[in-house]
Amino acid sequence: MKKKPNLLLLIVLIMFPQFVETIYSPALPDIAREFRVSSHQAALTISIYFIAFAIGVICWGILSDVIGRKKSMVWGLVTYGIGAITALLAKDFNMILVARVIAAFGAAVGSIITQTILRDIYEKEELSRVFSIIGISLSISPVIGFLTGGIATKSYGYSGVFMMVLWLAIVLIICTLLFLPETKRMSDTKPAIISTLNELLHDKMIWISAFLVAFFNIMLFSYYSIAPFLFDKAGYSAEEFGYSGILLAIGSLGGGVINKKLIYQKVPAQRLIFLASVIALLGGVGVLMLQGSLWFLLPTLLIVIAFGIAIPNILSQALIKYKHIAGTAGAIFGLMYYVFIGLGLTISGLVQNFGLIITVFSLLSVFLITMYKNR
Repeated sequence: MKKKPNLLLLIVLIMFPQFVETIYSPALPDIAREFRVSSHQAALTISIYFIAFAIGVICWGILSDVIGRKKSMVWGLVTYGIGAITALLAKDFNMILVARVIAAFGAAVGSIITQTILRDIYEKEELSRVFSIIGISLSISPVIGFLTGGIATKSYGYSGVFMMVLWLAIVLIICTLLFLPETKRMSDTKPAIISTLNELLHDKMIWISAFLVAFFNIMLFSYYSIAPFLFDKAGYSAEEFGYSGILLAIGSLGGGVINKKLIYQKVPAQRLIFLASVIALLGGVGVLMLQGSLWFLLPTLLIVIAFGIAIPNILSQALIKYKHIAGTAGAIFGLMYYVFIGLGLTISGLVQNFGLIITVFSLLSVFLITMYKNR
């Protein structure tokens, strides 16, 4: 086994997809005005992003078992850069949608390849701890994304956002080429896609884990797609919406810290996921009651705390027995939950009721984790 990659670089790479999505969120009202489309159509750029992201996950994950983790990461970042350039050159809304598909396909490497690298180099107990650290690190992603996106949108419009993410992709390509070692072992099993797919599709816990990951992401990303328009209707600017990222970061950091502490106290992952589901349900009820005013941001904190507790535990446990085919298994697993996320966000965009979405999906999470606990 070659030397372990720098953990800071891995954290930045796994933050990349979330950052480029949160930096984009404040620009949604500007895109809607510029291309004369409705809020529903503008929100479609987020749901279609996740569906394309799901396709990228399966492609890059399988490819990482063929050509290696490093090469896959580089080509994915290059693809994202092409998507950003396409968006900058877009003259109509359809071209924006095309650009989002290309960008999402490329950005998927930040999630699937980084997770595969982590599963390459860490064992079960250490992996849970590393995921908890990454969960804390991810807490700063929304605040950076929202603030940066808000300032860029106010100063330069949506094109300023796309220019910034293009430069970020270029920097990450250079860092990956220079500092990311290859972690794929020569002894790793070659990807047997059909047999791996068949095995995962018959694994009940994989389905439960995929739905749980999807539900918590739908709850969080519904904020990104619906809240900009709530702020816009209330007369607040994109920059002011960006400041809400500070509040979300506090919640995410709190969730990560709580999760890390409970993991070190050896609280079982299933119990932590159940706790997160209940916290999300309380937050959903609160949002449902308060979403007529900006006070809905307070119970939204509970959603972010729940996300910070649940996601690291679900991801660290889901593919333990598939370590010998980490890339392919991770790709199929990722495809499953990102398709669910894309479909869920499509529903969220049509419903345009943040509180209702949170309440329904948190109830579904409580039901599923009850099945998870009784495995």
